[in-house]
Amino acid sequence: MNSVQIARGEGGQAAVTAESIDSLKASFRGAIVRPGEAGYDEARTVWNAMIDRRPALVARCVGVADIRRAVDFARTHKLLTAVKGGGHNIAGNAVCDGGFLIDLSLMRIVRVDPIAKVAHVAPGATLGDFDHETQAFGLATPVGINSTTGIAGLTLGAGFGWLSRKYGMTIDNLREVDIVTADGQLRRASEKENSDLFWALRGGSGNFGVVTRFEFKLHEVGPNVLAGLVVYPHSQAASALKKYREYVKTLSDDTSVWVVLRKAPPLPFLPTEVHGTDIIAFCICYNGDPEQGEKAIAPVRKFGTALGEHVGVMPFTAWQKAFDALLTPGARNYWKSHNFTEISDGAIEKAVNYAGSLPSAQSEIFFGLIGGATTRVKPDAMAYSHRDAIYVMNVHTRWENASEDKTCIDWARAFFRETQQYASGGVYVNFLTDDESDRIKAAYGPHYDKLLSIKKMYDPENLFRMNQNIR
Repeated sequence: MNSVQIARGEGGQAAVTAESIDSLKASFRGAIVRPGEAGYDEARTVWNAMIDRRPALVARCVGVADIRRAVDFARTHKLLTAVKGGGHNIAGNAVCDGGFLIDLSLMRIVRVDPIAKVAHVAPGATLGDFDHETQAFGLATPVGINSTTGIAGLTLGAGFGWLSRKYGMTIDNLREVDIVTADGQLRRASEKENSDLFWALRGGSGNFGVVTRFEFKLHEVGPNVLAGLVVYPHSQAASALKKYREYVKTLSDDTSVWVVLRKAPPLPFLPTEVHGTDIIAFCICYNGDPEQGEKAIAPVRKFGTALGEHVGVMPFTAWQKAFDALLTPGARNYWKSHNFTEISDGAIEKAVNYAGSLPSAQSEIFFGLIGGATTRVKPDAMAYSHRDAIYVMNVHTRWENASEDKTCIDWARAFFRETQQYASGGVYVNFLTDDESDRIKAAYGPHYDKLLSIKKMYDPENLFRMNQNIR
């Protein structure tokens, strides 16, 4: 082997010599692997089965020194470079075809300081890793709702979950990061140090480097919360959504109620004849005294005549995993998303109509309720600017066979088009698919030009382009 052909970032191929690769291996504590070698398929596999890309070379990092060496190698050879944390992003940007993959998925340490109430998190950690360590001390911070999601990608795109109404977006709780920028240097970014970079990292996606450590502020949560589901038939969805819309206006920050329209999974608390039928489910999480929580959620039980419910006190870690079974890896997934400041009658009508004609048994429409503390941060405080968003709506199509691709994708796009007039115009960057480059400026909003200037400073050659890219 005299050389390996690896895709370049600007197109074409780089002939990387065997000596260069051997030198990389010799200075690496992790593993450098090629197609067919042990660890290659594990490294290149991501959550969305529609993404089947084959990098020419993979650097499986196990420490900061490995990351710096990998970034230097990528920059020196001007390689098309992807960075994988949890590999859960819908667009599949964690892996590239023919290029160089910097794989962080082996770096999963979460270290909690319960006295200072902070967590130091490695870039390959998942939400499950994070919750396991923080909840051992009755602490948490707002993250997503699926335990296999990676902390790194979630955070760099802003991040939100069940605790966001009380404690804000994930980035609102980020204190500082360590990051390897395109020049191979390790920098610390916080409000006091490299503050321009810290501003950009909070919502600017993976455009500015490889974060090697996240430091989060933690809050006292749980270890038990009042949580669960109240399920109504699809025939009552329009009425229930209108009651929900009014109910949301009365909520305290302790209460989070999301909405999912889908076909009923075989949940044990639902009658067998309901399984597989169209439903609307209200997903509840109350962080506080359960007795007060029961009063807070009582109106949800009056939205109609419920098919069934399962609400009770449970470990917060259990609720964080409650939807994992519906989001297992290996299925084909396609998303379309809007932000809403309110759910209008028109939006309700469209959602109910489309939920009555789901293209597959696993597809769904959900409205993630944020608001509360997420709206109290100034829109220019960090790169994430969509502080007016009360609901983040995601059209999640999910299916098993490639033969269903067109049906499912066409359905999602049609629903997206028909609800656009009711949306705010903003979009959550983590929900963008790989065919939505036209929406990147909408995702970064009024901060795009400032992000571009910071991008030019820290990554002038656009080494980190496998993301929702600021070109």
